[in-house]
Amino acid sequence: MSAVLERLAAELRAEGGLLADAVVETAPGDPTPHGDAVAGRGDEYPLLVEAIREGYLLHYATGRVVDTADPDLALLAGDRLYVLGLARLARLGDLRAVRVLAGVISLCAQSHAEGDEARAERVWAAGTAAVAAGHERAAG
Repeated sequence: MSAVLERLAAELRAEGGLLADAVVETAPGDPTPHGDAVAGRGDEYPLLVEAIREGYLLHYATGRVVDTADPDLALLAGDRLYVLGLARLARLGDLRAVRVLAGVISLCAQSHAEGDEARAERVWAAGTAAVAAGHERAAG
């Protein structure tokens, strides 16, 4: 598990509760380390992007840090991880990144509803590139 995913796992364990109980020691691979793309923005950015990515994965696939066979818990955990990332970005004062990543979440939901998972991955790549560059727009 990457260092940023280990940090995320440690934070979730420290919160306790059902989500902490679903944190795994070794994560299945996510071939795209989205947090790495934003590392130049500061220490918090990789963690926040990976929290949002984990939320996305729990909604549509299998998480890397959280593993549960309960689909309801997966959705709730995904929502919690979306909030974790977006709220911390807001506290950092980076409302531009909040808008970009909220757009990523929305466009990915639309892509999945339309059966276009490849588009969702392109949206993720564009979104993290926009956050890394400090740009407003994430296009898919």
